[in-house]
Amino acid sequence: MNEIHPFFEPPAPKGQPAFAQPLHVGRPNIGDRRKLMARIEGLLDRRWLSNNGPLVQEFEQQMAGYLGVKHCIPICNGTVALELAICALGLEGEVILPSYTFVATAHALQWQGITPVFADIAPGTFNLDPAAVERMITPRTTGIIGVHVWGQPCAVEALQALADQHHLQLMFDAAHAFGCSHGGRMIGNFGRCEVFSFHATKFFNTFEGGAIATNDDALAEKLRLMKNFGFHGPDNIIYLGVNGKMTEVCAAMGLTGLESLDEFMDINRRNHESYARALAGIPGLRLIEYSRAEKCNRQYVVVEVAAEAYGLSRDETVARLHAENVLARKYFWPGCHRMEPYRTLYPDAGLALPQTERIAPRMVVLPTGTGVDGAAIETIGGLLRSWHQGAG
Repeated sequence: MNEIHPFFEPPAPKGQPAFAQPLHVGRPNIGDRRKLMARIEGLLDRRWLSNNGPLVQEFEQQMAGYLGVKHCIPICNGTVALELAICALGLEGEVILPSYTFVATAHALQWQGITPVFADIAPGTFNLDPAAVERMITPRTTGIIGVHVWGQPCAVEALQALADQHHLQLMFDAAHAFGCSHGGRMIGNFGRCEVFSFHATKFFNTFEGGAIATNDDALAEKLRLMKNFGFHGPDNIIYLGVNGKMTEVCAAMGLTGLESLDEFMDINRRNHESYARALAGIPGLRLIEYSRAEKCNRQYVVVEVAAEAYGLSRDETVARLHAENVLARKYFWPGCHRMEPYRTLYPDAGLALPQTERIAPRMVVLPTGTGVDGAAIETIGGLLRSWHQGAG
């Protein structure tokens, strides 16, 4: 086929869409509404809405227990959690991270005057390639941020070995990976710390929120000071800090979601299996699989579109899905290095990112979660199959 311009959107097909109501990627899971409302009524009765209330304290304890970590510190959102972790670790100069991630990972560095250095992903994993990371290390490098893309764990051991060898800090952006494991240990236990996002689009959400997990007592103490203006008791400021606290209503949502976590993950597993059946045998469409040996949230249904075999480009496919009210997403398009301010600051970054450049125009994420059922997935599969047949 002729190459499709990255921003070309083909005209939508005429007629009624396949779905009367849009199917979204990341539509929120709610859990038991009665339990949620009971918790909200309780916090209203107590008139304790923020400032480390009892629900936040309970949420912190339950999260640490679930992850098997010494500390899991609730934060107002995942981006602030990244910024706090970066600051607490004393990162400066240059920090190596993937370009194939949500832009918040890079912004959290750039916002603090730290230079993000983009390293390529390993073929077939979508995660940082340790060999590419090593090539990017300079005397100005102070740290590495790995990202568990789609909830698939990074090459944790190889990255830790690099960090140890070069005396670098290692942390992980685990925004996709809550409820996932690596080597039988829950994500949250690796590096100096790991940062979670509980944004409404995540399969487990706190309306808006995040957390930092760590087994480092001193780091946890510093983070607790930093998230609350540096307060150590009433009227006693001993550290530089910001307002990064989670509110009680967000903790109420988190506690309610934890009670339904297994159900959410089971629905995602069943949906992923349904997509595997629905897409089986369609040339040019490859469903990304997850390890069956580890715990995995499967919150993303990711498909690679090979236009030469499928007959349509990824962008053409997404445009057709949108016309049918299937609001698929082009994660992570076009890569952080092609977004501002990075494409202006580092215009040649793509030369060192061949795998990222190859993958970014091919990936599409399809709707899943409690708002999607087997019949909807079968319909989506039928649409994708018919478009391939029509293109042929």
